[in-house]
Order: sequence, then structure tokens, then C-alpha cells
Amino acid sequence: MGENQEKNIPETENMTEVSEPSAKGKKNRLLVNIQLILLAAIVFVVGFSAYRLYKWDKGTPSDYDPNYQTTDFDIEVMDNIIPLAPEMREGWVDDGVTTILCLGDDPFSLNRGEGGLSEQIAKKTGATVYNGAFTGTTMAAQFASYNDGYILDAFSFSYVANSLASGNFDLMKTAATYSYDESFAQNVQMLSELDMNTVDMICIMYDGSDYVNKRPCDDPNAPYDIVTYTGALRAGVKAIQEAYPHIRIAVMSHTFCHSIGEDGNFQNGDRADLGHGTLSHYLQKERDATMDVGVSFIDNFYGSVNEDNYLDYMTDYIHFNDAGRELLAQRFVDCMLPAQ
Repeated sequence: MGENQEKNIPETENMTEVSEPSAKGKKNRLLVNIQLILLAAIVFVVGFSAYRLYKWDKGTPSDYDPNYQTTDFDIEVMDNIIPLAPEMREGWVDDGVTTILCLGDDPFSLNRGEGGLSEQIAKKTGATVYNGAFTGTTMAAQFASYNDGYILDAFSFSYVANSLASGNFDLMKTAATYSYDESFAQNVQMLSELDMNTVDMICIMYDGSDYVNKRPCDDPNAPYDIVTYTGALRAGVKAIQEAYPHIRIAVMSHTFCHSIGEDGNFQNGDRADLGHGTLSHYLQKERDATMDVGVSFIDNFYGSVNEDNYLDYMTDYIHFNDAGRELLAQRFVDCMLPAQ
């Protein structure tokens, strides 16, 4: 037995000698693996950082072409749609019929058939629409006081509005007898017989006639002066509001147009200042005036017939074709009666 023990001793020692190097080898291999992983991670981080730095330094390719030219430009339509305050209709009885009165000049007055502007509005809305516009008139009056030598003042906006508000049409009826346009007398008669308590909405639109006829645009010291474009607008709207507060009023702006220069050539209305500003100046002042009196403003200068598309919608330097009137009617409906 002692011999066996002596014989086993070397075997145990040998096993120890063999196992110790094996454990160390595994340990060394583990260290090497960890080092390789760390090295790979470092290489990845450095490589990724270098790539990002390269991309950042290179930048993003631009699609800008310095040789590209375009006449297009961004435009912002300046509509300002204001609902009628509920208290303005207190005590007023709705007859259940939508009735619209159109006031202004040529856009309404020149065509009263199926393709007319007021007829287009009636067709698109199903409303009862009255056309009280007078050809060749302006928003502003020519003279501060009425002059028999210039009867058109009796049909300018402030005079029409005052007649509607007061119910007195004597001046308009007298002036109409001197007009060669039979529609003047017919319009005055219609307006004098119209029950304004049945009217739900008034649509006012004058083309660029005030600009072309060189009516002053605005007088900051006399905001209700009827010989100015915006003064007549303020004065006329106020008169109607005080007499018939239940009526919602919308002002449709002029569109793009030309004037005719002394040489007989067309002049771009947005570039030619005839003495009181360009068309866009009139537009901005008109919008300001509507805000002063709290009525809706529909921008046709940028939103309907403009410098880029006027050839499709106009017959000459200022008047509209059927497509132009249809476009204007749709703009009114979209802004004022969007559910239609």
C-alpha cells in the first residue's frame, strides 16, 4: 500500500503540471480576444468619425442652378373674411331666402345675360341676386359736391349707398334722365323698389377705373372724403351699416389691368404710377379701408386675374370675358358662401 502511494504521487504532480499551463493558455487567449474586440471597436469609432467628418466637409449637393430663370414668384392672397356679428341681426327676421345685392361698375354692369357676373353668382349659389351696378362709374366722386355737369357722380359708390340708406333716390332718378344708357334709369328704379330688409349680403366691386381715372387713393387727414377711393368706400359702407346692420358686406377688389399712356400704348398697372400710386397701392389701401369699417375683403388682384393670366380672362386692358366673370363669381362663392 505504501508503494502504491509512492507511485501515485508522481502522477498527481504530473497532472498539476499539465493543467496549470492549460489554464494560463485559456486566460491568455481571453485577454487576446478582449484586446482584439477593443481594437476593433476603436477602429470602428475612428473610421465612423472620419467618415462623418468627410461627409460634413463635403457638404450636401445643392440643386441651385445659377443659369435657371423664371418669371414665377410667390404671391400671398390678401383675403380678409369677416363674419357678421350676431348682435347685428338682433330683431331682424330672416325670410329664408338668400338675397344678394351687387354694387359697382363694369364687371357687373356690362354683361347682364347668362354669362354676367351677378348671374354667375346666382347660378352658383341659388340666391336671388340683384344687379345695381352702373357702367363707367367709379368708387370715388369726381367733385366734393354734386355738379350737374358731371352726372356720373350721382352713381358713384357713396351716392348710391346714401340713397339706399336714406331711401331717397331723387338725385339718382334725375341724373338718370340725362344718361344715354337706359340701364341707369332701370337700375335706379329697381334699387328704389328693393326692400333692403330682405337683403342678406352686398357684394361691392369696382374694377381699376379709379386708378385709370386718376382718382386720389387716400387722404390720411380726411378718411371719409368721398373724392378719394378709400374715403368713398368708408363713407358708403358706414351709411349702409348704420341703416341696415343686418346686411353682411363684402368688397371684391379690382384685378390686374393696364392703363393707356399718352402714346396710346398699354401701361402695366402694377408699374405705372398715374399720380396716386400703382394698382397694388390702391389694393392695399382698399384692404385697409375694409378693415377700418369691419367688412370682408376678397383679393382679386393676386387671387383671381393677375399679371400672369390676364390674357385668359380679359377682352382688353380692363374688361372681362365670360371666363373672367366666371372666375370672379367662383372667388366670391368660395370666400363668402363656401358651403354652396
